[in-house]
Amino acid sequence: MEKQSKFSVFMEAFFAVAIWGGTFVATKFALRELTPASIVWLRFGIGIVILGATVVIRRQFALPKPSELGYLALTGFIGVTFHQWLQATGLITAQATVTAWIVATIPIFTAMLGWLFLKEQLGPIRIIGIFIASLGVLLVVSKGNLMSLASGHFGTPGDILILISALNWAIFSILSRKGLATHPPARMMFYVMLFGWIFASIWLFGAGSGLKEIPSVSTQGWISILILGIFGSGLAYIAWYDALKALPASQLGVFIYIEPLVTMLVAAMLLSEAITLASILGGAITIFGIYLVNRQQKI
Repeated sequence: MEKQSKFSVFMEAFFAVAIWGGTFVATKFALRELTPASIVWLRFGIGIVILGATVVIRRQFALPKPSELGYLALTGFIGVTFHQWLQATGLITAQATVTAWIVATIPIFTAMLGWLFLKEQLGPIRIIGIFIASLGVLLVVSKGNLMSLASGHFGTPGDILILISALNWAIFSILSRKGLATHPPARMMFYVMLFGWIFASIWLFGAGSGLKEIPSVSTQGWISILILGIFGSGLAYIAWYDALKALPASQLGVFIYIEPLVTMLVAAMLLSEAITLASILGGAITIFGIYLVNRQQKI
């Protein structure tokens, strides 16, 4: 890579995860005025403009091959439309803090899928890490009352959707490896986001709501949307993939641990979500389990 200070690379990685940590809170604010369909459509409409401009500025633009269109459409649907439907709909009833801790388990699902479908190693340490991280998430979701899970109560309905979104993103990550092997990350994400936005357009206008609610959005609502679009779906992706060029994926993955901590602090300040002992203890256990999984990962 070009000569670049470790500090600047670390700052890019921190910027990305800090923004992603804040997007759960921004989505909660946006949901007060907009449906999930409208939020996804606006957010990724802004995102494709930023990523598209980045691709052009970096002189990386190239049309995909006809044989790639089906693959890009599939990854766009899974990684953008379906994933964001799960998260935006889940956040209607799920707390932002709980959502962030559940989403932090994505490396767990990625490791399990890699073992099932890519024949990647899943040794005893990683297996122990999976169980430990799962225990941490259960503590957070149950608010410290694990006995409530025995009666079939897994948090809110939104918590279940968020858990599915974590598995869904792991699937998307596995599928994305093929595209990232032949396309620069910004171009790959531009096309994935573009197809996802097209599917979101079908969802928005097919549902009959269209753009009716958008003219009445308040200033606070638009600030939330702009944060989600400009930062969450644009600049954060660029910063993350730039950092990935300079750092091994295993080292960069450590920054993911920061994301739920940011969400917890921002949600406490802006949404008055309580920072409980269960969320702190469960979160710490989750991070330790994910660390055990990542430290055994060979990149």
